[in-house]
Amino acid sequence: MQRSWFISAFGAAIAALLMVGVIEPALSQNFAPPAPQVEVVPAPPVARPNVYWVWQPGYWRWNGRRYHWIPGHYVRAPRAAAVWLPGQWVFVGGRYVWRPGHWQR
Repeated sequence: MQRSWFISAFGAAIAALLMVGVIEPALSQNFAPPAPQVEVVPAPPVARPNVYWVWQPGYWRWNGRRYHWIPGHYVRAPRAAAVWLPGQWVFVGGRYVWRPGHWQR
């Protein structure tokens, strides 16, 4: 009885994470991604008034058969003090799941 309650609660938690977009089911895998590649970060684009650039590092993406590298790039920050928190692979429920990056508030 207690085990079935735990399984139901765990399933509900995963469903809630899927609904809010914290995890993406199509981007999960049973084995860990390779270590991140070393990237040479180029100089940011030319600065303009009230335009702020932040480097978003590259990451491994699962395409359904294998991991492939998505290179890092500069993006325009939403505000001057914005901080980008990179996405990461986390081990959840016996498999690796991608949690996308986001701007810290």
